[in-house]
Amino acid sequence: MAGIFHFETFLITGILLNLTPGNDTIFILTKSIGQGRKAGVISALGIGTGCLVHTILAAFGLSLVIAKSIFLFNVIKLAGAVYLLYIGFKMFTDQSLMKVSNVSMNKPVNYVIIYRDAIFTNVLNPKVALFFIAFLPQFIDPTFKNTVLPFLALGVTFITTGTTWCLVLATFAAGIFKKLKSNQPVSQAINKICGLTLIALGIKVAFTNRN
Repeated sequence: MAGIFHFETFLITGILLNLTPGNDTIFILTKSIGQGRKAGVISALGIGTGCLVHTILAAFGLSLVIAKSIFLFNVIKLAGAVYLLYIGFKMFTDQSLMKVSNVSMNKPVNYVIIYRDAIFTNVLNPKVALFFIAFLPQFIDPTFKNTVLPFLALGVTFITTGTTWCLVLATFAAGIFKKLKSNQPVSQAINKICGLTLIALGIKVAFTNRN
């Protein structure tokens, strides 16, 4: 592929990295377990959209600002942490999300909000931006006339494999916990565990450094 070194190596490495559990994986799993398969799928698509934003920013060099500015890195990091804490607290305190014994009485799941939350969770993670500007350039020919195109090609490839894996995770996680959620006490417990998981993830992000 024009402007790209060792595409096969990149593809294999990218798949292995996608298989490694991270913040995005935890977010998708909590949504799948807590709010069902569709919520998990929407979360995976939102995470993929966030990665696309990072790819575009990195391709045009804007992510370098985050890499060089400690202040901006910390601002984005704290914003992402607060957002995760907010989502986790809402999930922990909401008693209606997991009541599936009577679907007609359920509080409807707003998939637009889930999609938005997934995008913000990813975009507000500066570690993702640093990853894209550190990993992708290793496979790009610096002498190529227009490095933006190969950068975007690698980014889209990475996002495609990552989103595919996330969709598999969302489907299996939702399927495994579907029967458990028909039991209201278990359902509420799962909801609280998912909320606490997101809160813990928010705390983890808050104390993340650029290294």
